[in-house]
Amino acid sequence: MKIIVSGGGTGGHIYPALALIRTIKQKHPDTECLYIGTDRGLESNLVPRENIPFKSIHITGFKRSLSFENIKTVVRFLKGVSQCKKIIKEFKPDVVIGTGGYVCGPVVYAAAKLNIPTMIHEQNSVPGLTNKFLSRYVDKVAICFESAREFFDEKKVVLTGNPRASEVVGESSRNVLETFGLKKEPPTVLIFGGSRGARPINEAVVKSLANFAQKKYQVIYVTGDVHYEAVQKEIALIDEKDNVKVVPFIHNMPEVLRAVDLVVSRAGATTLAELTALGLPGILIPSPYVTNNHQEKNARTLVESGAALMLLEKDLSPSKLVSLIDRILLDKDQLVKMRMASRNLGIRDASWRLYEVMENLAAGTK
Repeated sequence: MKIIVSGGGTGGHIYPALALIRTIKQKHPDTECLYIGTDRGLESNLVPRENIPFKSIHITGFKRSLSFENIKTVVRFLKGVSQCKKIIKEFKPDVVIGTGGYVCGPVVYAAAKLNIPTMIHEQNSVPGLTNKFLSRYVDKVAICFESAREFFDEKKVVLTGNPRASEVVGESSRNVLETFGLKKEPPTVLIFGGSRGARPINEAVVKSLANFAQKKYQVIYVTGDVHYEAVQKEIALIDEKDNVKVVPFIHNMPEVLRAVDLVVSRAGATTLAELTALGLPGILIPSPYVTNNHQEKNARTLVESGAALMLLEKDLSPSKLVSLIDRILLDKDQLVKMRMASRNLGIRDASWRLYEVMENLAAGTK
């Protein structure tokens, strides 16, 4: 099978695409994959590192307000479609999939116009502009949240989950906690604000450190590289605590996630897919700076199912944060109940569900 994948802009669009490609390659090494992105996006660095053939096109996203720049974007889109048609005709894919971001627009649209089987993958509970547009032309729409179903043609929708979740599933071991200088036995909470960190979360956590030191649980706190130095200066004023470890970044995140008992984080689609695949409870602090406030809507899916608690950034304070962590980690019954609720939401075989849809499309079974 030959597959073209496109996704860009943020890791939330790129990592699921890479996870899908890796899974396919593990089981079907002869599958040929081509990734189409932009030369300015994160994908231009991440994809080549995976030794996946990569081609770039020039395209920008639409502004949500009236802007002359949108006219330029339309022109770039049309040029991008023409460029993508040439690439598609040369590569001759059996199926084309878009995992989100404006770069998918000309790629998937061009494929649909060339009568190539197409699908899009929507990670969030509320779709973005590109996927809303493309949904009219594609053969299938794969979703991760049931709540996203209402935005698309029901005949096209299939619930697959997020391929990234499949990669975190594995044998768990608390031995990794010892690499942080922590013990294996106590309940452990992992706190992070995304790959670059989040200042409001950092501020609340720093002011909670002295309080954490009195607890019977452990804390792994990820500041994000850009915030680490500033946080370290503040921590230097506080006595070092054996049950709290502060790090700038975690490279082996799946391994760490499998070892902890609770996660405090933003509510990005990929993070939530990982939590539910592992049956991890969460305290979710949605970013209020994202399109259509989709992180809060993502979080509500877990909250309504009993798998997570939500703390809005405007309500975030050290006392509220510590109180919610206590509420879960210091109550075994609550912890078990939330674990079960989280696991019930998880889709652990998302990559293969998505691949099966693609395989059926390629075979002409829509």
